[in-house]
Amino acid sequence: MAEEPQGQDGATAVFRGDEEGLDDLFDLVEPQPKYRAIIEKGGVLCPMEGFAVVASRDAVDEVLRNPQTYTSRGIVQLGNVRPLIPLSVDPPEHLKYRKILDPLFAPKKMDAIEDDIAARMNRFIDSFIDRGACNFSEELAVPYPSAVFLGLMGLPWEELDTLLRLKDGIMRPGGGKLSPDEQITFRDAIGTEIYAYFEDILDQRQKKPEQDILTQFLRAEVDGEKLSREEILDICFLFLIAGLDTVTDSLTLFFAYLGQHPDHRRQIVDDPSVIPAAVEELLRWETPVAGTARAATEDGVVAGCPISAGSLVFVSIGAANVDPAVFGDPFEVRFDRTENRHLGFGGGVHRCLGSHLARRELRVALREWHRRIPEYELKPGITLNYPPGLRSVDNLELVWATS
Repeated sequence: MAEEPQGQDGATAVFRGDEEGLDDLFDLVEPQPKYRAIIEKGGVLCPMEGFAVVASRDAVDEVLRNPQTYTSRGIVQLGNVRPLIPLSVDPPEHLKYRKILDPLFAPKKMDAIEDDIAARMNRFIDSFIDRGACNFSEELAVPYPSAVFLGLMGLPWEELDTLLRLKDGIMRPGGGKLSPDEQITFRDAIGTEIYAYFEDILDQRQKKPEQDILTQFLRAEVDGEKLSREEILDICFLFLIAGLDTVTDSLTLFFAYLGQHPDHRRQIVDDPSVIPAAVEELLRWETPVAGTARAATEDGVVAGCPISAGSLVFVSIGAANVDPAVFGDPFEVRFDRTENRHLGFGGGVHRCLGSHLARRELRVALREWHRRIPEYELKPGITLNYPPGLRSVDNLELVWATS
């Protein structure tokens, strides 16, 4: 679950062009060498009036940690009719929501649901393990985080297809076959449906509380003040679009890497205790949310680049994650890295609310898969496809021997 999955897509749609260095940022097949080139040029690009790119870790931190100057308000418009909470709300209002929501996703809360997460992971593995092959993207990476979401929301398995349809309607409107104007219309319609979907469930929980997170939303309060119904709906909307695709994308990237790097895969098989460190390193190296966006509220200068009020600032998280000023051997994937201050979950006040959940899902996936399918590889002859938007592999197929 990443901080702001749509920032990159939005910036791509508006600013893809021939400006020096920009194409490198949005080519997601093998971006790390391109990140290195941008950092070596100074880590900041000012290709045109009203648009800037920050890529060095210092510049990225400066933008992400100053929400008063670089706001997230109004950045994400994906069928929502109000700002998404807490993503599109800056301090001081932002603090109210984090006080309510952070405890609901604390590590101890994740401990309580780990067995359920593992059971859902194994349910998917059961469906294809005897076959010796699977379309990993479609058969596991896409449905698994949505299945976990069902558990959090207290919803039955039968709702999985509905969740996937609503999520894809926002993230991939029309399957990528619609014009920009048609996408807006399509997303608006799906957005209306999402609000109605959660409104109905909240009505049910109001009448009959359950042991799920929606009931906790209805009960939660800070300083004696409860969340309004609209606020809860805005939180649910964000969870649906931000918490599912990013875990999906991380899984496809992780397993594509491991399928092509057997030495790293064997480290996990031989010593599962390395999995937490492997998750952090693969988040740093692969960086599914390669970038996010902010809007400048006043004139300023970042790393020598003048940024005028109203400018859109594209924040290259992927580049910051391989900045040699922060990471030793940044272009080596090392599961023994002892210090790993990556920005895979964003930074500043808008750092990912669901980072503990996402970490748990990824760790459980790596543990359960390698426990049951330790030897695997990419399907021979496959060419991996990295579509635009969030960094991911949409056609990952894996094969393994069956006994």
